Amino acid sequence: MFVPWSSSGRAVADSPHLAYDEVADASAALVIGAYSSSFGLASRLLAEPVRTHVRNVYALVRVADEVVDAPRPEQGTADRRDALDALEAETLHALDCGSSSNLVVHAFARTAAACGIEPGLLTPFFASMRTDLERRAHDRASLAAYVYGSAEVVGLMCLRAFVAGEASPHDRYDELAPGAQRLGAAFQKINFLRDLGEDVDGLGRHYLPGLDPERMTAADRDAWLDDIDADLAAAAEAVPGLPVGSRIAVCAAHDLFAELSARLRATPASEIPHRRVRVPDPVKVRLLAGAALRGGRPRRAPVPAPVEHSWAAAS
Repeated sequence: MFVPWSSSGRAVADSPHLAYDEVADASAALVIGAYSSSFGLASRLLAEPVRTHVRNVYALVRVADEVVDAPRPEQGTADRRDALDALEAETLHALDCGSSSNLVVHAFARTAAACGIEPGLLTPFFASMRTDLERRAHDRASLAAYVYGSAEVVGLMCLRAFVAGEASPHDRYDELAPGAQRLGAAFQKINFLRDLGEDVDGLGRHYLPGLDPERMTAADRDAWLDDIDADLAAAAEAVPGLPVGSRIAVCAAHDLFAELSARLRATPASEIPHRRVRVPDPVKVRLLAGAALRGGRPRRAPVPAPVEHSWAAAS
């Protein structure tokens, strides 16, 4: 059962299930606060109820990721696959009935009902999570499918939340969806590049085709960063078209990852597999302030040359 929201962003108080719904939302917020300081900082710029909806989406994503990547010592691959299958089944069931005994799933189901997040966006996400249990090295085709399911559909879920209050939400969604996909793809590929050593050595996964951590050259690094920067440039064109309540937060996230891209480009290729490039907290604060001062218009950067390979339209 979805709890309607008042104009202030608070759930309507006459619902008999208000306490459980509020606990579910608080649980999702706790998950995000524990795992992602950068996301938590940027999400504060979202207006309610969008902030709660986006936290609910990312909390489910985070839980699924933990099932795959952080098993208990006694869990093997089959155990993780069973746990992931159970989480997917519970989430799809919650989309049908509107509730769940799993607090994070319950929060997501309420958001899905409010914003129109359909199972067609959820199923590819779990398919990509399952891929992490089955595939150790990607080619370009499998990477395109993986990025679509693991990142682009998450951007589309968030977009559903951003436009839910618009006069014509479906038209606005169709207009902004390509930019949301490009931004999600850029986020994912940046994380692949800066987590290269950990993914290969710790998890045994080779996400970026043809990239050997021990033999990576500046040309290899820059080829992937050109691809990422092309995605960021395309997404930057769409950000100003977002509703006012979400524009600044998305701009801040865009600028944060653009800063990461620049820092990766300035890092010697031989060092990238051995240390995780980060944006210092004071710089994050400046980026958020800049996004607010510009009214949600992303920082202008040189547009990279067209790249041969693009993952943005892979669906």
